[in-house]
Amino acid sequence: MNMQNTNQYLGLIGTYTKGESKGIYSFTLNTGERKIENVQVAAELGNPTYLTITNDNRCVYSVVKDGDNGGVAAFSLNPATGELSEINRELSPGASPCHVSVDRESRYVFIANYHKGTVESHVINREDGSIQPAVSVIQHEGNGPDPRQEKPHTHYAAVTPNEKFLAVVELGSDAVITYEVAEDGALTEVSRLSTHPGSGPRHLVFHPNHKFAYVMTEFSSEVIFLTFDGETGRFTAKQYISTIPADFTENNQGSAIHISSDGRFIYAGNRGHNSIAIFSVNQETGELKFVDRISTEGDWPRDFSLDPSEKFIIASNQESGNLVLFARDKNTGKLTLLQSDVKVPYPVCVKFLHVK
Repeated sequence: MNMQNTNQYLGLIGTYTKGESKGIYSFTLNTGERKIENVQVAAELGNPTYLTITNDNRCVYSVVKDGDNGGVAAFSLNPATGELSEINRELSPGASPCHVSVDRESRYVFIANYHKGTVESHVINREDGSIQPAVSVIQHEGNGPDPRQEKPHTHYAAVTPNEKFLAVVELGSDAVITYEVAEDGALTEVSRLSTHPGSGPRHLVFHPNHKFAYVMTEFSSEVIFLTFDGETGRFTAKQYISTIPADFTENNQGSAIHISSDGRFIYAGNRGHNSIAIFSVNQETGELKFVDRISTEGDWPRDFSLDPSEKFIIASNQESGNLVLFARDKNTGKLTLLQSDVKVPYPVCVKFLHVK
């Protein structure tokens, strides 16, 4: 059976390998039955908390913890079954990274390391998909007013839509930093945006028009709307909008942010309030307007993902160990709960294979 036919979509889940967790899990979204099926171990490795799938579905790059070392593992992917076969690992002493991404042509791997406060670029071997040693390792400086901002904490690094730049989100020092990417993968800082002190910016998405971007903050639980200049790499903040109710006073930490491919809706995760906030996007100005908020039916929604049809969203509740399936209304952006009892231990990130 071809898993990538019209009603079966294959996905991967990164986890913390605590408790019963073995590593990376695969699953199938059956859109006809509207349910998640066939959860199984795709690869056994330590703390594959974040992963990325190449555009051609040939390779997967995952965070890995290996003894006292951390880094990225490269896998070849069987797109029919979701099975992963390890190619190589590129490790360094100390904590493992928290985010990994690739460019569209699978030339480079980019790594953000929360604990070290570093961003790295690596060249990919075009023949076999293996990761080469780092071209650039950039150590960030600075801190912020929140006690958790005692030093730099780099949380996200991915290419801008024109792939000329790398957008890096620095939670520890409240910044979004733009690096130019040279042909050999080397990084050079060209621009820096400071966000509100103590906001703790975490992840970023671009609008399909490539001129708007949206950042989720971890500490202030806000989405920041930015404009982006593709020539200079400069971001400018235009709007801050809260993802939690005004009267919610308990601990909340913003998590993931995603955008529909038509650019009409932004989805933002709340760990603590345990919800996904939904915003509509003004296509002229880029500004956000609150639409709705829905419970994730579990504890600590670390990530979620729109499926390739964008008729569904799957969320991962890290602490309650369950995946949750929602139906998505493309016209209103609103979500409807379909399934919440799918067990995956300590799930962190959700990625679907690309559908051509």
